[in-house]
Amino acid sequence: MIKCILLDDELPSLSYIQALCENFKDVEIVKSFNNPQKFLAQIDRLDFNTCILDIHMPGMNGLEVARILSDKAIIFSTAHKEYAADAFDLNAVDYIRKPYQADRLQTAFDKALKWLNSTKETGLEVIELNSNQGKTRIRIDQIAYVEVADHDRRDKYIYMKDGQNILAKNISLDEILAILPSGKFCRINRRNVVALAVVSSYTAQYVACKIKDMPDLKQLTLSAPYKDHFVNSLNV
Repeated sequence: MIKCILLDDELPSLSYIQALCENFKDVEIVKSFNNPQKFLAQIDRLDFNTCILDIHMPGMNGLEVARILSDKAIIFSTAHKEYAADAFDLNAVDYIRKPYQADRLQTAFDKALKWLNSTKETGLEVIELNSNQGKTRIRIDQIAYVEVADHDRRDKYIYMKDGQNILAKNISLDEILAILPSGKFCRINRRNVVALAVVSSYTAQYVACKIKDMPDLKQLTLSAPYKDHFVNSLNV
């Protein structure tokens, strides 16, 4: 069953897509919003697994909202085709153009259901952290590495495999490690925790990580006190 949130700042488009969705028996519209801030203020009280997001909205666009909904099936909608590449960089399940067509919307829902079923089968894990954008849900399998913020050591940048980053507020590296799956992440110095899955090579001084859309390998310092544990973690 698809439990869907609709978000579009244009009321006519919002009303139209809501009317279309009522024709799909396996789709429940949980709530509709025309303001992303109002949606995010209520997100913890909403039971949904899918979101149809308009990309072009004032204040906070759909791409920014999608980064917070990492454990949901995202269907982007827009009248502007130039946003398509950005939409799929965020692992959207589909991208539909306005004006909406019922058959195209059905295809999008079919893809969303397939993604939801796949996520359920693979046991996808999500963590929720306080960030500069409020409560943010983060897919663990998409984390590349974590770094202490230069502006405030209490904050940590979480760099994702797609090149995006999230600023987690007031949390230590030890606290982050405690909530991440054991054996998949390792601390390599006083400033960094790295996902072992992105490690492509290492030396006595550096760990090289391959991150999508970065032309060069990301090099992180491997400090002596952490080296043995890092090497042992790779060999488990």
